[in-house]
Amino acid sequence: MATASPSELLARALAAPATLGEGRLICVDGLAGSGKTTLARSLAALAPEAVVLGTDEMLEGWRGLPGLGRSIEDLLRPLAAGRPGTWRRWDWYADGWAETVTVEPAPLLVLEGVGSAAASYDELVTLLVWMEADRDVRLERGLARDGAEHREHWLTWFDDEAALHAREDTLARADVVLRT
Repeated sequence: MATASPSELLARALAAPATLGEGRLICVDGLAGSGKTTLARSLAALAPEAVVLGTDEMLEGWRGLPGLGRSIEDLLRPLAAGRPGTWRRWDWYADGWAETVTVEPAPLLVLEGVGSAAASYDELVTLLVWMEADRDVRLERGLARDGAEHREHWLTWFDDEAALHAREDTLARADVVLRT
């Protein structure tokens, strides 16, 4: 288990060779409710040139984790070649796919969310940060954000994320592990 401030993580990524075309990619992956979004926002505050994307809008609803890696890879491969990448936004209220979003190549892309660092594009990841917290803390945070009526979704999500991370071996591939 390591401790690292956002400025230390950013410095580490920027000191590394480019992995995403001429840019760098930080993936903040780990367990739901562990603080991934908070860390990504802190990184963005330190690096105004960074593009920060939350993967929650890239998956097909509560059961969309299995297809997320493919959606992200479809975004990243063109960026790695120096071209704009695209992803399709999931509209949680309409429960369906919405508009396609274009992302231009940038010096730094920060992807945050459960499943943001699939093994299929591992060579494009400059820095993989794994975040974790106790299950009860994560559930409390999730319900505070989404509402108590989503409790069953959250419990199913915990099982889905565990299966995804086991299949992807995400924790073992992480460069840094942070516990909140």
